[in-house]
Amino acid sequence: MSMSTGMGASGGTGVSELFWPILDVEDVDDDAWVMVPPRAGRAAPFPEWDDIGAWSREVAEDLWTDSDLDPGPDGVDFVAGTLLRTAEALAPPGSDHWLFLHLDHPADVPLPVCAALGPTAGPREETLRALTEADDRSAVEPPVVKTVKSDRLGKGMTTFRYVPQEDSPHLLACVRYAWQVEEHGADVVIWTASEDIAHVMRAAEDLENLARTLSIWTP
Repeated sequence: MSMSTGMGASGGTGVSELFWPILDVEDVDDDAWVMVPPRAGRAAPFPEWDDIGAWSREVAEDLWTDSDLDPGPDGVDFVAGTLLRTAEALAPPGSDHWLFLHLDHPADVPLPVCAALGPTAGPREETLRALTEADDRSAVEPPVVKTVKSDRLGKGMTTFRYVPQEDSPHLLACVRYAWQVEEHGADVVIWTASEDIAHVMRAAEDLENLARTLSIWTP
């Protein structure tokens, strides 16, 4: 599993003190996604991070229960450990992005998807192409670039591309969505990158729905 950053070196947005909007995840389908909240930013702190180990175990138990499968003697511990390691690795201290984990089976390696927002950084077209890496020259072929429309975020851009890795012979399948929401003066980006290309393909519909479900709220 590998993830590239979205907005800033930590995966966050470098949110300024005068920037108030936050991502609204209230309508995200929690049957399709395990949601790991930010550790910093306007919406933090979240109680999950008070004891991330206990949170991971609770989620693991729920995943097995919802699956109607028998976890066996070690299944809950195994899944809880996977969730804990994933959360700590991809939502490190100081990160202000949401992390969404997609699993077809409780014991799967999760497909991680991040979502973040920050103050509008520049002209719309230029910004969307930068946030979606639409002109990534490291891609093995030109990225597939499409327009995407959301009732909540408006007209945006999405890209799909394959990227080589320096330390692995396997390609990364990378998907990105981005919007510039003038009403809130905010740029929004959603991103995932994984060697498990089959999982990226299986999750495509859920990822599209996630992208269309996120909205912005100004407290």
